[in-house]
Amino acid sequence: MATIKIIGMSCHHCVMAVAKALSGIDGIRDVQVDLENNEAVFTEDKPVDRTLIREKVRKAGFDVAD
Repeated sequence: MATIKIIGMSCHHCVMAVAKALSGIDGIRDVQVDLENNEAVFTEDKPVDRTLIREKVRKAGFDVAD
């Protein structure tokens, strides 16, 4: 399982937007987004480029902490 910190979430809608963005990436499954901890946890079926993950999260309106 991989964990990333998400910047900018404030509500359930934000959680759903991040989950949808991550779920749409080939090779990522079982996405769980935690608003309280500002984290997303997911399983990678194959290595996924972190730049792609960051781009998808940014397109959803949020950012990934380094």
